[in-house]
Amino acid sequence: MEQNKEQRQIELLKILAKGCKKHPAYRAIRKATERCEECVFVWQARVELNKLEEIWGVIKIMTDNIILKNIIDAKRKNPYTENKTINQLREETTTAGALIPLPHNTKFERILAENVYAEWITCGEVDTDKTFMFIHGGGYYRGSIAATRATVARISAEAKVRCLSIDYRLAPEHPFPAAIDDTYTAYNWLIKEGLKPKNIIVSGQSAGGGLCLALLLKIKENKGFQPKGTVALSPWTDLSQSGKTMITNANIDPIISKKYLDRMANLYLSKTPSDTPLASPLYGDLSGLPPILVQVGSAETMLDDSKRFV
Repeated sequence: MEQNKEQRQIELLKILAKGCKKHPAYRAIRKATERCEECVFVWQARVELNKLEEIWGVIKIMTDNIILKNIIDAKRKNPYTENKTINQLREETTTAGALIPLPHNTKFERILAENVYAEWITCGEVDTDKTFMFIHGGGYYRGSIAATRATVARISAEAKVRCLSIDYRLAPEHPFPAAIDDTYTAYNWLIKEGLKPKNIIVSGQSAGGGLCLALLLKIKENKGFQPKGTVALSPWTDLSQSGKTMITNANIDPIISKKYLDRMANLYLSKTPSDTPLASPLYGDLSGLPPILVQVGSAETMLDDSKRFV
């Protein structure tokens, strides 16, 4: 038996040596070899892909840091002055927003949330049953969906949710309570469209952060259904500017000053007292509200707006 086995092996080697590609044994061995080579190639490709993803992650962080640095540098070179008109300041926001590129796979659709202009924004695969409602900042007199579209797209990509960004009416053309009324209208529109409050997170930055907190107070006032939670980013919660960090951080905050906020608060409030809860949620009754996450930087003049709120 052993001799017959050896003879078969020798015969097979001779076949391979002659390159007889029509022989079944040759084809079987060649196919197995190709599969092995393919597996090795796929493994090598995955290793290289992982390396590229790591490199891309580093590049993305570096790019984001450079963009942020450029925006801050531009702010330092062109600081706020009382001589600037509202239209000039609005144009600066538009220009700054255009510096931030949209992430790959960003999609946006302009809609009307009852009578409030808004935009659905997604980036990549998202859960359409859940919504992240975003309210832009800008001192209640400037800012827009377009200026914050890249930021909202990144939120969509990271949270894997669909985002609704709203364009509320701005002061001084539309003073208080126009902004909070529009925010409340857009939130109720989501519910009328069939979204469950437990699947809605409300968020905003700066003035938008104040609006998302004021929204909770207005929902409570009207005995409505609260969202699952709220994310307030550097919220402007006190339009009287009474926090100590308005003074202590004045020389290190490159963007916001007390003089700036005083001017914009007057435009928005008109004749409304600054301690009105729907304008300054710091002075509202915060009992019975859903979970709230507040994020703020230690160098901000509005730091105390967050620290005193929480």
